[in-house]
Amino acid sequence: MAKFTLRADSFCFLSHNTSSRRLIFSKSSSVKHQKLHFLYSSEGCLRYRVLCSIKEKGVKETDKFDEVLSGLRVEELDSAAKVSGSGDEEVGHDWSWPPWKNIPQRYKLIGTTSLAFVICNMDKVNLSVAIIPMSHQFGWNSSVAGLVQSSFFWGYALSQLPGGWLSKIFGGSKVLEIGVFTWSLATALVPFLAGYMPGLVLSRILVGIGEGVSPSAATDLIARLIPLEERSRAVSFVFGGLSFGSVTGLLLAPPLIQNLGWESVFYIFGFLGIAWFSGFRFLKAGDSLYEGKSIALHQSINKKKPFKTSLEDLGGSLKDVPWKAFFKSKAVWAMIYTHFCGSWGHYTCLSWLPTYFSEELNLNLTEAAWVSILPPLASIFVTSIAAQFADNLIASGVETTTVRKICQTIAFLSPAVCMTLSSIDLGLPPWEIVGILTGGLALSSFALSGLYCTHQDISPEYASILLGITNTVGAVPGIVGVALTGYLLDSTHSWSLSLFAPSIFFYLSGTIMWLAFASSKPQSFSTGD
Repeated sequence: MAKFTLRADSFCFLSHNTSSRRLIFSKSSSVKHQKLHFLYSSEGCLRYRVLCSIKEKGVKETDKFDEVLSGLRVEELDSAAKVSGSGDEEVGHDWSWPPWKNIPQRYKLIGTTSLAFVICNMDKVNLSVAIIPMSHQFGWNSSVAGLVQSSFFWGYALSQLPGGWLSKIFGGSKVLEIGVFTWSLATALVPFLAGYMPGLVLSRILVGIGEGVSPSAATDLIARLIPLEERSRAVSFVFGGLSFGSVTGLLLAPPLIQNLGWESVFYIFGFLGIAWFSGFRFLKAGDSLYEGKSIALHQSINKKKPFKTSLEDLGGSLKDVPWKAFFKSKAVWAMIYTHFCGSWGHYTCLSWLPTYFSEELNLNLTEAAWVSILPPLASIFVTSIAAQFADNLIASGVETTTVRKICQTIAFLSPAVCMTLSSIDLGLPPWEIVGILTGGLALSSFALSGLYCTHQDISPEYASILLGITNTVGAVPGIVGVALTGYLLDSTHSWSLSLFAPSIFFYLSGTIMWLAFASSKPQSFSTGD
């Protein structure tokens, strides 16, 4: 009988008794990387494979070992265990089904979270396509159609802070799955409520609320699970799902509407979200690594108090949030203003570029629709490059704050320069202007390795609440900026003054604010500050 106790610092503890099981590792007299296999055979086969650094302290060939292996402690190795001079053994049954069984749990959660963001933007853009046949069927004018579309942003703006607060209390994983279920169910109900305006507006507000809590939930999940050296790639992979979702939604919605009717996009896209909800619960049931607890992998997080996951703490937890300390921080104000500036350019272009392509560049509706897909499509490729670029700089020893400033500066100056070139009459043909704007907007995805990583950098504990604060302000351009652009267009009849000039101003001023005050240094927020 042998007793194995596995300790992985602050995030894992397992004690298990086995019968006739062996622990095999290679013997060496120097520090080197070894592979250790612990296999337990039973009806519910468990398998642990640990890669660690082994520093032996004159271990003799005896029947017992008491050795600390990079946080892994092995006790009371029974007499059946032997040390092999070379190679390694695996004892027990090693089932490889399901195929994702041996993938680290944090990668599974990041992958499914990115998929949730794909569905998120599919449900966001489906109405922008379906609004045309819906307006014809129900006799809506432009004002009514605008009301229906803008109702999403009311729910989106109102749910940012509650989403961050709830993510901190219950964990981003739980909040995310509830958010996905809420917006998916509300999406599927749109065809039933389309003829009743209050119900339709309410359903779109619910879609906004469900999608509004998701960024904070994902930020909390990343802050708890992902170490600093992997954070840029994790954030880019998760939030990059938004661009992929925009492309997928814009590609699928037109043929679905043409062949199955406008109702089909709401039924099908809503069903995808509900299916994701079921799959995510199944995934979490298979491994309880993330259950709302604070988990730090390969990095030390200074915490004065643990994350709260009990419903009993809900009442007092809001008072425990160091709101004053947040708003005394220059770095937080830099994030708030930068988020507002980036959202202004993003939301106004998302809403008005198709019209700009059609009216100003004289592209037909089909061409304008296809061209509108190019910026998010290009963003998918830029996102992966930016993430690798940022993580490589951090791994090579460049200060995290410097890396975040570089990435965010690229994200703002690139579209500012491209919009300036597009607004000046240089005699360029339409497709060259499309290419310039596509390149500039695609490079704005560097923000995923800049601003969107800073919340986790400065405070993993309060990352979700910080994103809730900045995203609340960032939702304002979706309500005000889009409407103001239309008003300026009617007043000036100039795309340069109505669409590009305000965005250029916010991109440049946001860059100045970011370079002056942004910081990724961990900050210890407390109510006593």
